[in-house]
Amino acid sequence: MVAGKKYEGLPADIWSCGVILYAMVCGYLPFEDPKTNLLYKKILNAEYSIPDFVSEECADLIRKILNTNPAERYTLDDIKAHAWYKQIKSVKDYTGIIIGRDPIPVDRQIVETILDKYAL
Repeated sequence: MVAGKKYEGLPADIWSCGVILYAMVCGYLPFEDPKTNLLYKKILNAEYSIPDFVSEECADLIRKILNTNPAERYTLDDIKAHAWYKQIKSVKDYTGIIIGRDPIPVDRQIVETILDKYAL
């Protein structure tokens, strides 16, 4: 989008998720510059560095998501098949409450205690 090309929803959103992943893992954004024109240049050329504390698997995934060529950029299926992503269980493997699917139990005694103590 910065390059003025047609917006391709999913590849652009995957890029954005790569920026978010980078920020979550590294603690700062991959592309920063106080001058907008230099910032755009960094984005267009994928000029960023990954800190040494990031595992090689995670760094590999970030590089494949932040590929400037949408045709070569990782897809959702590629991401789900990546070794770094597969370290966690699938949501379907977890037990417990799934929002939107399972009713959330409410302890009426706790609610009454809160209302009695904190109600205005």
